Amino acid sequence: MGFSVRLACPALAGACVLAACAWPAPAAPALDTAAAASTRTDHAQAWLADVTAISAADDNAGRRAAIERALAASGLKAKQVTFAIDEHRGTNLLADIGGPADAPLLLIGAHSDKVKAGDGATDNASGSAVVLALAQRFKQRPLQHHRVTVAFWDLEELGLIGARAYIADGGAKPAMYVNFDVFGWGDALWMMTPDPSHALVSASEEATRAAGMALSAGEAYPPTDHLAFHKAGWPAVSYSLVGQDEIPKILKAFAHEKVDPPAKVMQVIHSDNDTLAQVDATQAARGVDAVEDALRRWDAATR
Repeated sequence: MGFSVRLACPALAGACVLAACAWPAPAAPALDTAAAASTRTDHAQAWLADVTAISAADDNAGRRAAIERALAASGLKAKQVTFAIDEHRGTNLLADIGGPADAPLLLIGAHSDKVKAGDGATDNASGSAVVLALAQRFKQRPLQHHRVTVAFWDLEELGLIGARAYIADGGAKPAMYVNFDVFGWGDALWMMTPDPSHALVSASEEATRAAGMALSAGEAYPPTDHLAFHKAGWPAVSYSLVGQDEIPKILKAFAHEKVDPPAKVMQVIHSDNDTLAQVDATQAARGVDAVEDALRRWDAATR
């Protein structure tokens, strides 16, 4: 994942000293009905099952295999796309989900690879599991104005290589690329967007308010696969799920300021601490539901 100082670019270091544009968490919504609570429990269990299967794999090939099995269980077929870029070779996974055939493309993705340390549960089985959940839901109930493809990038940890290869090898340019990286716990949806006035930001604000969550949206955000799209001039945003109080600490760390104690994210990823014990499936399920709501609101408003 890009939440690593060693991957930070000079431009980001400057951006990280800026405060993110944040909306405070609204008052808690009314108590869920029994049906809604049951649905959220089901969503949490499904997300955790995917995170468990991906993070249990011995290597990155095994992580991709777990993702392929999860897609197949939802009636979706993954396409393996091998690539060679610089001195690296890898394999991306792509799957077409559905939607109007002539509609603009919404590309949803996360990186599937991990560093050697830890199990990569938070970084980034958590984000991959979000993409799997959205793939299943958008297959069952397609968007009205966008066709959807999901992607699982290889070799992000070596420099966003899988995402860069997709662009370099002529992958379809999306109307929007939506990335997920580090989505394991917390009460805040952290959204990287270069345009705070974009309709997807407004939709995310409405969705998080309805979910009783906080939203932090702005350019100040760690490097991850969205950067490959931005460098190509393609539209892209990225979402993470963290504690609202972690965001200022993470930005300070990227600005090379001393933070004591560090944010939880900085203590977990790229370390032996990155295990299933750190994730919170209930919070993650709420976050996934909010993102789905935001994407459906944005899609419905598209003309």
